[in-house]
Amino acid sequence: MLSRRRLILTAMGTFLSFLLQPLSVVLAKVKKILARGFSREKIKDMNPEEIDNRELEIDPIESFGTMGPTDVTIDPQTYKLKVSGKVERPLALSYDQILKFPSTKETVLLICPGYFAYNAQWTGVNLKTLIQESRVKKEAKFVDIRGAYEKVVRVPLKDLDRKKILLAYQVNGKSLPKPHGFPLRLVYEGAYGYEWVKYIEELVIS
Repeated sequence: MLSRRRLILTAMGTFLSFLLQPLSVVLAKVKKILARGFSREKIKDMNPEEIDNRELEIDPIESFGTMGPTDVTIDPQTYKLKVSGKVERPLALSYDQILKFPSTKETVLLICPGYFAYNAQWTGVNLKTLIQESRVKKEAKFVDIRGAYEKVVRVPLKDLDRKKILLAYQVNGKSLPKPHGFPLRLVYEGAYGYEWVKYIEELVIS
């Protein structure tokens, strides 16, 4: 009887905590579905965390905008992606080795606020799948993603289970163009474009 009473009280407490949440928190969990043909001019001023892009059409590569460096040259024959930090097995993966990982294909919207927005289909390696190869230590909380031009973005490891986050080597079925970060760029659902690191060289678990 006592265990049943505790169960009921726990359920009531959970329900009450939900009701007592600020309205802004509850509304933030409901994303706005953008209809097909929705203006990209309007999207560029929106928060990617608040958008559901399931109905949006794919934009052609020719219409993509770019920010940051666009002329970094990396030779895929000598390229190595390093995985280091709080890991039991540091890695140095060649481009060919990365291509052998199970691939994932995700349609993710990229927004550079005030400049441009485009919806694309990205193909690459799920970030969680890749770093698991390095045997991440239990105390690790973040992965720092470093680009060839000293750009670093920190991603909480807890985000890897609830967002589409991958290292892309193709966009819209074609090899990632040089201006967009060849050989690898971060695709980070819900994050603004300035966090989508291009020309990725190293993942540091911290």
